[in-house]
Amino acid sequence: MAAPGPGEYFSVGSHVACVTCLGQRLQGEVVAFDYQSKMLTLKCASSSGKPNLNDVILINLAYVSDVDIINDRTETPPPLASLNVSKLANRARTEKEDKLSQAYAISAGVSVEGQQLFQTIHKTIKDCKWQEKNIIVMDDVIISPPYQVENCKGKEGSALSHVEKHFRDVESQKSMQRSQAQQTQKDSTLSS
Repeated sequence: MAAPGPGEYFSVGSHVACVTCLGQRLQGEVVAFDYQSKMLTLKCASSSGKPNLNDVILINLAYVSDVDIINDRTETPPPLASLNVSKLANRARTEKEDKLSQAYAISAGVSVEGQQLFQTIHKTIKDCKWQEKNIIVMDDVIISPPYQVENCKGKEGSALSHVEKHFRDVESQKSMQRSQAQQTQKDSTLSS
């Protein structure tokens, strides 16, 4: 069957298999089905292979060539797990703040290196913000353009040492990449 006909539907908890118009075979448990939009939501085994995870796939049945019901569930499905709405709202607020911070940096004309530095520090120290083109870390450290270790000012302590460590790590990575590139160049020259 290509798509459900009038009055046909998929029960939550049923197991179905379908073939997409691209020939991909999908199989999983029905999580949701919307008759009007012909959208089917399946919970499938994780593509990462981790047993405690699942993939959730939205399927537009207009683009499915065949659907087979493997196991139809007739009893009432178990209740849905409750959502922690405050946790979701906090996550959305945090993401919005991060995006606004990125947009501010771009509009203020901050260099790509400055934006990358801010994002790297922000991954480990959330108390990180922009003040014009300066990066302020934990209200203790100010990093000014061009965002090098000598541009860090602040009280001696964990925030300043963390920022300085970041600069040492970046320089170490660059040095390692340069030496690998030189070795690759030597190897290709020798093999010619």
